[in-house]
Amino acid sequence: MQIARETLLRSYRSMRTIRMFEERLHVEFATGEIPGFVHLYCGEEASAVGVCANLTDNDTIASTHRGHGHCIAKGVGVAGMMAEIYGRSTGVCRGKGGSMHIADLTCGMLGANGIVGGGPPLICGAALSHKTLGDGAVAVAFYGDGASNEGTTLESLNLASVWQLPAVFVVEDNGYGEATAASYACAGSQKARAAAFGMPYIECDGSDYFAVHQAAGEAIAHARGGNGPAMLHVHLQRWYGHFEGDAMTYRAPDEVAEARRDHDCLKLFRDRVTQAGLFEGSALDEVDAAVADEIEAAVIRAKNDPLPQAPDLMADVYVRY
Repeated sequence: MQIARETLLRSYRSMRTIRMFEERLHVEFATGEIPGFVHLYCGEEASAVGVCANLTDNDTIASTHRGHGHCIAKGVGVAGMMAEIYGRSTGVCRGKGGSMHIADLTCGMLGANGIVGGGPPLICGAALSHKTLGDGAVAVAFYGDGASNEGTTLESLNLASVWQLPAVFVVEDNGYGEATAASYACAGSQKARAAAFGMPYIECDGSDYFAVHQAAGEAIAHARGGNGPAMLHVHLQRWYGHFEGDAMTYRAPDEVAEARRDHDCLKLFRDRVTQAGLFEGSALDEVDAAVADEIEAAVIRAKNDPLPQAPDLMADVYVRY
């Protein structure tokens, strides 16, 4: 499958932005300046970017509590995201949503979601709108192996098939629903679940951007062509805990180190495109430097932006009465 050079460069920048954004949050969260919970997406970048590289501005996505990667891949600006995570009024949700509830409807991002399994029902609604309007767009739900057991997800799979909606359900399977191994908690297989609802199933390695891009392209083309929903099962590994502060005592001592060494999607991407002569390493280094500057500027701005102000409810009463 041929991928345009500009798409590859844009995808690399998007993956690098996710990686640097999350690694910086890992450092900043430890200072105590960021309110609420933070769930990092490091190690999973190729999934969000490989899928979203096949989407248009008119397509919609819904995410999870681990949603920063999906937001960036769909085009949400990092400055507004960083301000939102810091709870500032300049955030994309005016500082009222925080890390788990970033949304930007202007680029089709219906929102990260603190409710496990909260995204698939939203995507059914979005997909129904696309089908009714006949706009040729698709709706994509990202959710994890833990959310695959939720009734809302199973009901959404059923509804999407019954109504033949242009929806794609992306199972980002990192092997753990919070701290519980998927092998312990998920009966059967995702493939069997897709078959039970009469939709095609595609599986891929989430550390391989090219594999995700191709698999997602097939699933999205199926849905966009009016053939009903499809399921994409992406196998990946997260590098940090379920949330910042998670000691990860449920994981083998060398599990994360092995993932970083052997399954780094950014390293694998760089090796492939440079060995193929598509890019010089120096060109990718320039992207890295530009992204680092962008993240640094976003942090500085977020720390200096104002906090949201509570509305003066009595003043409103006086104005109306």
